[in-house]
Amino acid sequence: MKKFRLESDFLEVLPESHIGILVCNGIDNHVKEPDRYAGWLAACQQEALQYVTNDTFIENPVIKEWREAFYKFRTKKGARCSIEALLKRIKNGGDINCIIPLVDIYNGISLKYGLPVGGEDIDKFVGDNRLTLADGTEEFVTYGSNESEPPYPGEVIYKDDAGAICRCYNWRESVRTMLREETVNAFMCLEMVNAERLSVLEQALDEMAAMIEAELGGTVRKFILNKDNREVVIED
Repeated sequence: MKKFRLESDFLEVLPESHIGILVCNGIDNHVKEPDRYAGWLAACQQEALQYVTNDTFIENPVIKEWREAFYKFRTKKGARCSIEALLKRIKNGGDINCIIPLVDIYNGISLKYGLPVGGEDIDKFVGDNRLTLADGTEEFVTYGSNESEPPYPGEVIYKDDAGAICRCYNWRESVRTMLREETVNAFMCLEMVNAERLSVLEQALDEMAAMIEAELGGTVRKFILNKDNREVVIED
């Protein structure tokens, strides 16, 4: 059995966090049409412009609330929330390109709803996945690197028994657990630090679950974790 849980140390730092979880089983994540989601991503990019209307980029509410969250724990210099990186790219006229189906779907949902969204391969987890504070010894190798870059002590990370899964909350993920075409069982997470946006999280979770089932098959289970509901079974 594998579980995902929010640890007490994490909740002490960011007590208003809500984490939407999709546990996807038996999906087909292979690329069949390379540009299948290009139109979807383009439409989501246009919708995302609503989140960056202030010319002072960091004063846009979605950016500001995550900057403030990152100030509450130790981070690598220059580390930014994943939604900030996406919004900065489209604000500057860039495009979000197709990669693989699950990544394309979650990038679109992230843009459309102004939420950080990510995903990992459940079958690559070693033991339980926890959202917690790092002790600084966790093994972590990210995409494009061959060397481990452990998180700082006190950094917010997702981790399992083999090391860090994602550093600085949602900044960089481990190559060990990243989604691939061969992924059959996926752990998808949608993150929120502003409880006033809970309805937005619920809408995003519902749309993403429906889209994954329609496009990739399999089954999808939905959960929302917070300080009052901290743990869920992700694999029996």
